[in-house]
Amino acid sequence: MSSGDAKPVSGSHVTLTQLMEITDANVAGNVHGGVIMRLADTAAALAAIRHAEGLCVTVSVDDISFLEPVHVGDVVQLRASVNDVGTTSLECGVRVEAENPITGQAVHAATAYFVFVALDEQGEPRPVPPLDVETEIERRRQRAAKLRRAARMQHKEALRQEHQSSSA
Repeated sequence: MSSGDAKPVSGSHVTLTQLMEITDANVAGNVHGGVIMRLADTAAALAAIRHAEGLCVTVSVDDISFLEPVHVGDVVQLRASVNDVGTTSLECGVRVEAENPITGQAVHAATAYFVFVALDEQGEPRPVPPLDVETEIERRRQRAAKLRRAARMQHKEALRQEHQSSSA
């Protein structure tokens, strides 16, 4: 597929399911945030790779919000998809849900946004296909992703200017 052919968001959907074990616990006895973050990065990376049809690497974590604790014994389900694309970059969102498999009680445990860049065989950034947003939810997620990108660019520029002024 050429980079000119738009691909639907649905083509990037990924679901990972993982049982949380004692080795995933932190000192408080809950699942360590870093374990959730690693799983979310993996799910997001798979969504990016599906969309780009090739290797993608994480370049930033825009946000990860831990909303509810995840407990040892919970089954964690991570749902990821591409929210927006640039020329060589992709933003992927991840929703993390934790379910007690005995009671069936589930919670929205975390939400995260990762930015990836697609790489060619030489490890250089390469173009990614445009994103075809089809639903109102996908359009809302794309608009929010564009706002996060603008904020990232503004922050990056402010840091560049600060660095220049302090090194002059």
